[in-house]
Amino acid sequence: MSKSVFFLLFVSILLGTSCKSEFEKLRETGDVKALLTNADRYYADGEYLKAQTLYETVLGSIRGKAESEQAYFNYAYTQYYLGRYTLSAFYFKDFSSKFLNSQLREEADFMKAFSNYKLSPSYRLDQTNSQKAINEFQLFVNTYPTSERIEECNRLIDQLRRKMQEKAYAEAELYFNLRNYESAVSSFENLMKDFPESSDSEQVRFMIIRSLFLYADNSVVTKQPERYTSVMNKMEEFRRKYPKTRFGKDLAEIKKTTNKKIKELRNEGYKI
Repeated sequence: MSKSVFFLLFVSILLGTSCKSEFEKLRETGDVKALLTNADRYYADGEYLKAQTLYETVLGSIRGKAESEQAYFNYAYTQYYLGRYTLSAFYFKDFSSKFLNSQLREEADFMKAFSNYKLSPSYRLDQTNSQKAINEFQLFVNTYPTSERIEECNRLIDQLRRKMQEKAYAEAELYFNLRNYESAVSSFENLMKDFPESSDSEQVRFMIIRSLFLYADNSVVTKQPERYTSVMNKMEEFRRKYPKTRFGKDLAEIKKTTNKKIKELRNEGYKI
């Protein structure tokens, strides 16, 4: 290694050590006022990890003092900005319980819900956090009915419910694709109970009919009369609800085949 390269490497290490030592020195001073001032400065500059470290150092010392409210609030936000949403939800909730009369409490309650919203995964995964976020947003709406954030809460609730609906549909569709038609019927029907105002209700109800038809078609002969009758009943309900359905051609084919099956069963001596 040449002397010039060695010298530059030495200087770089020295500078890096110097910067680190300065921050570490600040942490070790025990000067609460200086620590809090610098924590606020780092927070304002977007250096959330450094701000978080200094807030953690002083929060115990300023408990019960006027400055603790904003410091704790900022600390909760450092968790959020660092993507630690489970912790940010916890600390925003803790803030609300510690500072009951704070003007920041409304925002903390919203951010508690929003942190859980950020934890909501793809619709293909478990939706526990989605349901938790919905509950938190609904609690916020009930607690702050005149808040400017109500519209945003409702929009996010709709978004989360849509995701949960997509998961429910995917699960029902999986049963259908696996030819487990009885479970498919049950899953699609539960979807309609949970999401009665779904914009996909026509599609879901059509899938119930398809599943019922294939369930009947794959049943033992003694069970077929009752199950084909269920198909016809569901189709009548569907026609009344959606007289101009886009599934008209498919339903006509199902009805034709179902009538044919029922006629064959009658001819074989089975009663519908």
